[in-house]
Amino acid sequence: MSTDHHWITTPVTEDILRGHLDLEPTAHGLLPHRLPARSRRQIPDDQLAVAESQPSGVRLAFRTRATTIELDTLPTKRVYRGFPAPADGVYDLLVDGRLTAQTTVPGGNVRTVTDMVTQSAELHEGPSGTARFTDLPAHDKSVEIWLPHTEITELIALRTNAPLAPAAPQGRRVWLHHGSSISHGSNATHPTAIWPALAAAQGGVELVNLGFSGSALLDPFTARAMRDTPADLISLKIGINIVNADVMRLRAFTPGVHGFLDTIREGHPTTPLLVVSPILCPVQEDTPGPLAPDFDGRTLRFKATGDPAERAAGRLTLNIIREELARTVEQRKSDDPNLHYLDGRDLYGEKDYAEAPHPDEIHPTPEGHRRIGQNFARLAFGEDSPFAH
Repeated sequence: MSTDHHWITTPVTEDILRGHLDLEPTAHGLLPHRLPARSRRQIPDDQLAVAESQPSGVRLAFRTRATTIELDTLPTKRVYRGFPAPADGVYDLLVDGRLTAQTTVPGGNVRTVTDMVTQSAELHEGPSGTARFTDLPAHDKSVEIWLPHTEITELIALRTNAPLAPAAPQGRRVWLHHGSSISHGSNATHPTAIWPALAAAQGGVELVNLGFSGSALLDPFTARAMRDTPADLISLKIGINIVNADVMRLRAFTPGVHGFLDTIREGHPTTPLLVVSPILCPVQEDTPGPLAPDFDGRTLRFKATGDPAERAAGRLTLNIIREELARTVEQRKSDDPNLHYLDGRDLYGEKDYAEAPHPDEIHPTPEGHRRIGQNFARLAFGEDSPFAH
């Protein structure tokens, strides 16, 4: 901690946090979660347990005249054995809605994944650190600190050189979104550059991001969490994880979609609800999963290992899922006029792939996130769209 300021320490509490569904007290401070405790007790694997603990879309929001802000955190970083360590996660600071500063917190815990298939891992404990922002404008201002979308982040202490107060409600609609690692932010370089954050900024809404890497699998506990979360707008991006994990056949998929929607509608019977099919992903368009890593010593890519001939027996591909989602939404619309469908290829399609291909065959580049965010804002929040005012 710096010693050249008269510091004011403000407890990190519920009223200065946004985008989370739960806060867990830890030995160090508070850990934001994107699923409630009831749901977490039903999580069957480390993949989702880690993903929901990574604070994609979670941010602190307050007003202050402070010119210097320090946030002590304990990050838990994930590395894969045999692969280079990723860069430290980025903390984005926004002043009056504009990205003004960025920093990182070196060190922390390291979770080393020893098997990419089972996600078995070893945890090595490390020290906490400080995200420090200086030379901020001295006037009264709105401040948001977006936490790293790829690092579990325990919040320890918040210090400023002037008093702060929780941000007042802005009257913006709450957008609750669920999706896969693409919605979580894979390959985005910082937390406000993930496509849901970009779309939310353009749409003028408050984001609650339930994008879970590898884990958009129509889990009933996720549907119940969404049912119980206040929201003005809801979107579901369904399909890619179901195909690449090869967890369902067509017979189970269709009732699974109906059940997921039925559960959400128990808590949000008339809320605009947009079902979004997968963006273009050539390796899985017509080839079933499961996916397998394909590492050539320099670059990690993924390949689909299923047999296309088994589509007739109910094996799923992205094209099959798009057809089924469109049919399911159309079938339900007569009883649910606030239910809508969007083909994911309208967010990122053949032209986008030709100009900004997925580097690992699955996840978009930062430019891909920008395109998806812009297209979603236009198609979902624009005039005469499902989320238009």
